[in-house]
Amino acid sequence: MIRNDGRSILHMDLDAFFVSVECLRDSRLKSKPLIIGGKSDRGVVAACSYETRKFGVHSAMPMRLALQLCPDAIVISGDTEAYGMYSKIVTDIIREQAPLFEKSSIDEFYLDLTGMDRFFGCYKWSIELRESIMKETHLPISMGLSINKLVSKVATGECKPKGKKHIEQGYEEAFLAPLSIRKIPMIGKKTADFFYEMGITKVKTLREMPVGILEATFGKNGRIIWNRAHGIDNSPVVPYTERKSISTESTFETDSIDVKKMKAILTAMVEKLAFKLRSEKKLCACITVKIRYSDFETTSKQMHIAYTSSDKILIDKALGLFDKLYSRRLLIRLVGVRLSKLVHGNYQINLFEDTTEEINLFEATDWIKSKYGAGALMRASTLDTGSKLRYDFNTFAG
Repeated sequence: MIRNDGRSILHMDLDAFFVSVECLRDSRLKSKPLIIGGKSDRGVVAACSYETRKFGVHSAMPMRLALQLCPDAIVISGDTEAYGMYSKIVTDIIREQAPLFEKSSIDEFYLDLTGMDRFFGCYKWSIELRESIMKETHLPISMGLSINKLVSKVATGECKPKGKKHIEQGYEEAFLAPLSIRKIPMIGKKTADFFYEMGITKVKTLREMPVGILEATFGKNGRIIWNRAHGIDNSPVVPYTERKSISTESTFETDSIDVKKMKAILTAMVEKLAFKLRSEKKLCACITVKIRYSDFETTSKQMHIAYTSSDKILIDKALGLFDKLYSRRLLIRLVGVRLSKLVHGNYQINLFEDTTEEINLFEATDWIKSKYGAGALMRASTLDTGSKLRYDFNTFAG
């Protein structure tokens, strides 16, 4: 039974966001088969238009395969700075009007409208907000309204593109019942294949499985799957706050002039910060390196970069900044690094530049770190630094 808590949760999702932004910038791309991503044979699809999806093209697909499926597609490189700018415009519109909202990614939002029915119909208000966003940005956006985040998100997916859907209280299970189990967030391809082998393809059939069997098979996730199949989701809308930067620094026990050691420590710090970015679904556009000499003189240098959360890119930039910064050849007592100009983005790697192999490596290492801790995997060059670092996020003073 679905918990009746009287909530009204709106989910809004910008349709094919990257593609929509590119079409705004160049109207000739409208209604064309468009792929955004790396142009090399080893590149990856970051986003694609609806015109290419009917051929089976989807994000994170190898570019070579995508062009085999849709050889007439137009391929362009992505512009993360432009996407971040348009995302901020939409965020500002929502912030001005919504009582409480959560920004879950660069193009996706949850709004808690609970209690607004006493003054203004939630669905009517939601429609007006959606129209306001489209009028001011010229970007297409879809929305779903229900009593919780889960049902609202699924509803949005069912009415895309440029759609709106209201699942009234009490009709959640009826709405979900005929849908494919793949429509339930958390059920990926491997989990779906498990159910397919049992003849379970629809949410209605999935509900008939005893929760004990699901828990025995999937652990605690089994209960979550059971709840979602029944439309149960009591997760709150987390108030949106825009963190501007994340940072860390390390003070050496003994002042040092060992450049190799300092670069290894700097590499380890950047690696942990980059993982934190990806864990929070964020990208940064500025990196700053800081050093403090033995005489306590402190200096720093920063560099503006294309939005990224890639270890490879950030480590390279940090080491380059260190080489430019370390000019006095005195003993050093502290090194630090800060990543700033953060934006939300659920693209955990640089899909515009990385290869399929690099993406697979990122996903595998992030999975291990998420399960066993950020220190579970480290670069060989940093193995002897782990116990020597004192990480202090959000305290960079440079």
